[in-house]
Amino acid sequence: MSINADTWYHGGNTESIDGLNVFYQRSGQGESLICIHGFPTSSWDFEKMWPALITHFDVVASDLIGLGRSSKPKIAITVDLQADKIERLVLCLGITQAHILAHDLGDTVAQELLARQYEKKSKIKWLSCVFLNGGILPETHRPRLIQKLLLSFIGPLVARLTSEKTFNKNMVAIFSRQHPPDADFLHQNWKLLVDNNGISMMPKLIQYMMERKIKRERWVTPLVKGVVPLRLINGIEDPISGQHAAQRYGEVIPHADIVLLQNSGHYPHVETPEEVLKAFLDFHHK
Repeated sequence: MSINADTWYHGGNTESIDGLNVFYQRSGQGESLICIHGFPTSSWDFEKMWPALITHFDVVASDLIGLGRSSKPKIAITVDLQADKIERLVLCLGITQAHILAHDLGDTVAQELLARQYEKKSKIKWLSCVFLNGGILPETHRPRLIQKLLLSFIGPLVARLTSEKTFNKNMVAIFSRQHPPDADFLHQNWKLLVDNNGISMMPKLIQYMMERKIKRERWVTPLVKGVVPLRLINGIEDPISGQHAAQRYGEVIPHADIVLLQNSGHYPHVETPEEVLKAFLDFHHK
């Protein structure tokens, strides 16, 4: 049964970390699992998998800074800041070791967390990481026009001019034809995006695309070195980071563990949650 956005947020909590509010959901029991969502949506992305995940894990899913119901501050928002807030939240919740399930921007945040572990600077012991579609290797990332515009000097203007219709069109374009996003998913995510002037966050948040290029070696090295067990679950119809990205991942990462999902696009956990769940649990059962 799907959990609608109102129920999701009504059942969550907020932690103040260094003056910024971080919304999170926590439920379940067992080993801890930290879910990190992507841009430009929220932790609600994981709701279709949530009932099954919490039967196997103590699951925490938080909203990244600038998205969902977390703070939308008038400051630069870096991947480093996002990783800091996740570390602090996890420690505040009494968790010292955990697995990761990440998507899109969340992949990049997870890479920063794993880089800290590789450098022996991590405050958490990360046990494993499962990536969903995202720009893990920046050379494979194929940004949409709207992303390029948001990253440019006219980014703030583009954000202000973005309408719900434009948002919906861009989201539909990155889903598979077989599993397009439903109207409620689109509308609720639009409401979360614009809440508290959140639309102004988009040009700040999109800077992660540049950070990926600048920090490529640091963020890819822990994956090559196998600092933790990894699996990539990839919706191959994703025009941004689909099968082409999975193929490159297999070339770069030794003994790469990759699951390709047919009929799934950039949001496989929303489009084909049962297939993602199976691939995720199979990985953990190994």
